[in-house]
Amino acid sequence: MRLLNFSIIKLTICLIVGIAVGYFINLSVNLSLLITLLLILLLLISYTVAKKQFIQTPWFGLLSLLTMISIGVLTVNLHNEQNFSNHYSTEISSSPDSSRTITFRIRETLKPGAYHNKYVVDILKIDTIEVTGKSLLNIEKAPLHPYLQIDDIYVTKTEFSNIAAPLNPGQFDYKSYLKKKYIYHQLYLKNESLFLINSEVHTLLGVANTLRNFINTKLKSFSFKPDELAIINALFLGQRQDISEDVYRSYANAGAIHILAVSGLHVGIILIFLSFVLKPIERFKNGHVLKTILLLILLWSFAIIAGLSASVTRAVTMFSIVAIAMNLKRPTNIYNTLAISILVILLFKPLFIFDVGFQLSYFAVLAIVSIDPLLYKVWRPKNWLLDKYWHTLTVTISAQLGIIPLSLFYFHQFPGLFFISNLVIIPLLGIILGFGILVIILAILNLLPQILANVFGNIIEIMNRFVNWVSNQKMFLFEDVSFSIFYTIASYLVIIALVQLFIKRNYKRLKLFLITILIFQLSILIIKFKSPDNQFVIFHKSRNTLVANIKDNKIIVAHDFDSITKSKNNIVKNFSVKNHINTIETHSIKPIYQFNNKIFLVVDSLGIYNLKSMKPDYVFLRQSPKINLNRLIDSIKPKQIIADGSNYKSFVNSWESICEKRKLPFHNTSKNGAFIIDY
Repeated sequence: MRLLNFSIIKLTICLIVGIAVGYFINLSVNLSLLITLLLILLLLISYTVAKKQFIQTPWFGLLSLLTMISIGVLTVNLHNEQNFSNHYSTEISSSPDSSRTITFRIRETLKPGAYHNKYVVDILKIDTIEVTGKSLLNIEKAPLHPYLQIDDIYVTKTEFSNIAAPLNPGQFDYKSYLKKKYIYHQLYLKNESLFLINSEVHTLLGVANTLRNFINTKLKSFSFKPDELAIINALFLGQRQDISEDVYRSYANAGAIHILAVSGLHVGIILIFLSFVLKPIERFKNGHVLKTILLLILLWSFAIIAGLSASVTRAVTMFSIVAIAMNLKRPTNIYNTLAISILVILLFKPLFIFDVGFQLSYFAVLAIVSIDPLLYKVWRPKNWLLDKYWHTLTVTISAQLGIIPLSLFYFHQFPGLFFISNLVIIPLLGIILGFGILVIILAILNLLPQILANVFGNIIEIMNRFVNWVSNQKMFLFEDVSFSIFYTIASYLVIIALVQLFIKRNYKRLKLFLITILIFQLSILIIKFKSPDNQFVIFHKSRNTLVANIKDNKIIVAHDFDSITKSKNNIVKNFSVKNHINTIETHSIKPIYQFNNKIFLVVDSLGIYNLKSMKPDYVFLRQSPKINLNRLIDSIKPKQIIADGSNYKSFVNSWESICEKRKLPFHNTSKNGAFIIDY
């Protein structure tokens, strides 16, 4: 590919490879530092020799790529504070379950859960010892207690809790998600156990939070509805935690969720607006340099206010490079610009490569710059308005082609009416952003007329209603799509080959396209081969029993629920989607399950287990049966005992203790996760 002729693109790819290696392979900081320094030394020697001999050799290029990979590994290790002795985990490792006096600073406010308000905190002290590191903080919800403010410092006495791994297959792995943010533990507290010791603003994030609170205080006096204010916060301040579940789902189902994330679209509009406002500065001596500096300051100020999320950081970094090139009259290549922005961001935030928003942002932009010009050339309407709508459509289709495989992989759904919502919203977004900036400025200056606030609120409400209408067209929303990593990679190969064939139609590119189709078909066969054929699963569900028998691409579910609620149904749905199972049937729970030569005896609250005709291999205890487990073991001599989430915790602990003494395997789904056996 011609793109790989650009050195910065090759170096960026090597940095990404190095970050992946550094994350998945555990190398010490000292070793990765030593390897990097050695490679840099060899690189300098190679450069000096080649320069003196005037001979071009491949060694300098190869060493450059290896050095960049090594820098990627080193970057991951240097950003992980757990690799250093002053990380708080070193202090708690000796007594992880004991209460300690913990001093922490609020770093970030997260979207609240059902029962807790959530924050990311910086741990400052364990007892009297100064430490570093981040943790998740869960504060029990209380109506009389407001949100904690960023930069507030609190002290409390509690113990750190481990972050639980997913207990059911196909469930979202929150532990892995937090690990990619260097968060390894969490705290559970009530407001009454928190003691505020400092409320001064110390960081840029704290200043940004203070400014956001000030803007929100001004806006709340104009009686915006909660959903309207939440959308304003998302569009202009980068804060989405107050968006209701219904509104968020509507935007996702309508294919317009990118509207709520401050991204390249928003930052590009803001850059155009700022360039226009600051244009008179160009008349002064060194005006272009001064204008560029002001643009960079304003763009990064906006990024800080928006919380420095992956999408806004990517957008501001990229447009900062564009602003520099544009105002200093330097030619730019969009692919080089993208590569430089990735390189800069990953040097400061290496694990952004695992951030879904970061991946979607770059794949969308890459698709737009490479596919949109091809689609736009297909038809050139002479009517100005029609031309603008046609170009909006081609941009939207290009972006969707870039993110469809990733969206299906992460979210397992595809909004079929994405083009309708984007054709309506995107042309108006510039007006909405410009109008919104004016509203916020006037509100801050106490000059905002109520009628203007009402008009803006009505525009937001109309947009929400339109998006809700699009999302309600369920026949065009394709949900629960099974899409593996093999499908994702194969899909991108097909898209790339198709674009290449569209650019230049010849036999070689047609052959390449057909090969990618074969690769996609091969991925289907691989998934079919990997899918479970005969499997029995006892899921974990608190206070209930949920079991499933998988056979011939069909899952037969048995449960004791009065009705399948959303949370309980999600367990089965996630499992089915992950394993590419299309058919789901529901049966009642049987007292005995037999698969080939394996027999499962189910003992429920009735406690009946006397069997004379057969000897079960497994005993499944559910609904807290009042039995003498020692007597049961002596009577039927099972190979393993399984207890699910429907049992009382005290019962499970007692059974586990008995099995441990008798050296009999015991599986507790609340601790060990779902019990899965192939037959």
